[in-house]
Amino acid sequence: MKQRIYILGVITAMIVFTGTILKINHYPGAAILLIAGIVSLVLLFLPLALTNNYRADGNGKSLLLYIVTYITCFVVFTGMLFKLLHWPYAGIFLTIALPFPYVVFLPVFLGVTSKDKDFNIYNTVFVLLLLALNSVFIGLLALNVTSERISDSYQLSRNYINQQKGLSILSGTDTKSVVNIKIDEVIKIVNECQERVLELDDKTRDQWKNAPGNLIRPDIRGSAASGLGDKGEQYGIKMKNEIEELIKLMEVTPGYEILAKNAQGILNFKISPSGTDDWYSQVFNDFPAWVLIYLDAIETNLYMIKASSSVY
Repeated sequence: MKQRIYILGVITAMIVFTGTILKINHYPGAAILLIAGIVSLVLLFLPLALTNNYRADGNGKSLLLYIVTYITCFVVFTGMLFKLLHWPYAGIFLTIALPFPYVVFLPVFLGVTSKDKDFNIYNTVFVLLLLALNSVFIGLLALNVTSERISDSYQLSRNYINQQKGLSILSGTDTKSVVNIKIDEVIKIVNECQERVLELDDKTRDQWKNAPGNLIRPDIRGSAASGLGDKGEQYGIKMKNEIEELIKLMEVTPGYEILAKNAQGILNFKISPSGTDDWYSQVFNDFPAWVLIYLDAIETNLYMIKASSSVY
């Protein structure tokens, strides 16, 4: 039985290791290997290994420790898998996984082992060291994955800015249209919001437009909203109201009916009854890098609406 468990452990470790290498290098098949490896680890290897060790130990008093050990491993490895694969609620899982060993496992471990007079104190030191390394690894994992996604996302802003240059030329054919005048007003407010966010990072809008990226604090969630404070919320609410007014204006302006019907989808913006949807918090409480990218997307799509209006 032990030999089979060892073989299963080696195979599982090799699958996880290979999946990790593929993930680091962005090769295909990484997600499949990571899922297979970690699922095998938490559902096959760990239960078998812990059960076998518990039976060999023959100490019924330590049953709680074995159960808690398995639950802790399950929570930690599941959180890592969600974060590596960018699945929904990964942040929540990782937030739970980080303190879980200290809040749940460690008290049980110390409680059980303290009653065993033959227990070696060096084993306790070794467990504490493993917990510390686990915390460091999870922290680095979260930072690395988030940083990687933000760096990749900067390319979106580069694409949006390049599109804006072309669309701004095409959209200059009908400057007297009431809808186009309103779009220019909304774009101005979007730019003001972007300037306020960039000020928190000691950057100008021209610097961002010339080379999106290299923010000092790109991945501190909510720092844009907290840094801007009440003044930022005023800008955000003003932008929200202006976009709603634009969509309503398009609905009653001849020739804009089709664009009006699709405007919310195009702008990634949903009109909600007053007081039922805190749009500002949803947008500006995200990472500053993604706030700026979202604003670039709105500006680009506003130019697109402006350039498309002549077709209708």
